[in-house]
Amino acid sequence: MEIAVCIKSVVLGPPPDAADRLIRTPENSALNPFDRPALEMALRLREEHNGSISVLSMGPEVAEEALYECLAMGADRAALLCDPALAGGDTLATSNALAAGITKLGPFDLVIFGARTADSDTGQVGPQTAGALRLPLLTCVHSIEGEGNTWKAQRRAEGFVETYRWGPPAALTIHPAAITPRDVPLSGISRAFREGEIIKLSLEDVGLDPSKTGEQGSATVVLDMRRQEKKRKCEFIEGPPEKQAEELLARLSREGLLE
Repeated sequence: MEIAVCIKSVVLGPPPDAADRLIRTPENSALNPFDRPALEMALRLREEHNGSISVLSMGPEVAEEALYECLAMGADRAALLCDPALAGGDTLATSNALAAGITKLGPFDLVIFGARTADSDTGQVGPQTAGALRLPLLTCVHSIEGEGNTWKAQRRAEGFVETYRWGPPAALTIHPAAITPRDVPLSGISRAFREGEIIKLSLEDVGLDPSKTGEQGSATVVLDMRRQEKKRKCEFIEGPPEKQAEELLARLSREGLLE
């Protein structure tokens, strides 16, 4: 079984003000936490069915840190799409680039994504990439089982548990509660940085037209981004528990929060 896992190096902390330019460094970047269950699912599948796992990311060179972490967890190879023309792309442009990279590295039986990212939280890249690759897509996957050309997966959404069957190739997004990612062993970290290698891919390498990615290939533009200030006030109600409960109910009633 050949599996591709798409990951992202996300920015830690709040976004910059619109007038500021974000400079990515190893200190403010990390592997997207929602991608860890996706990689763990791939590792479990490889343990059961053999094969190999390729991890792909798009971004600046600092994204190599996240890829090395994936190698330390057990991925077989890692590739980074890194090209100045990729800068400023929205989810559509990103998906076009990832689809080109997957086609270059493939073929694959499964292409796996995290449910969303911790920085932008759109949940669009997995479905859009599957669409660009013309692969059937199953989202919010909790479990996978199968052999050969018959695979089954369960997804959970809107209070329902749904079971699907398909024949590879296919694309999946993994629900963040589906599986607990393993800890990264020290031996894995040592092996990743000693023996691991990040394949660098440019737009020319993957045969992608620059007009389909970066700012040129983006269908949306971020017009404004600002930090949201949350104003909260905490007030303690004094007195014995009975009086506290009565006063709390009275205040909630006055605010129209109780019927």
